Amino acid sequence: MFETEPVDIKKWLDNDQAILIDVREHQELAQFAIEGAVHNPMSSFNFEAIPSDSDKKIVFVCAHGMRSRQVGTYLLQQNQVSQAYNMTGGVAAWIRAGLPGQN
Repeated sequence: MFETEPVDIKKWLDNDQAILIDVREHQELAQFAIEGAVHNPMSSFNFEAIPSDSDKKIVFVCAHGMRSRQVGTYLLQQNQVSQAYNMTGGVAAWIRAGLPGQN
């Protein structure tokens, strides 16, 4: 599991090099959403929604980076993904960095 800063992930997204998977719950997503992120809440995580044939980086995000790290680590252990990236600091760090989103 690679820890990655929000500004780097934003560059990847802008260049179509990554898929961002938001594992927060529905009520959290209503407060702030990152445009283009795929919502797949941890409590009802759909493993089949993870692209297995993509050459893009698979990046996980949650509120502060803890749950997303758990999900990514689990998927690595289960060989569901070959590499996984966690957004360091989660959505809170994305907002602090002044990156765009929807309220």
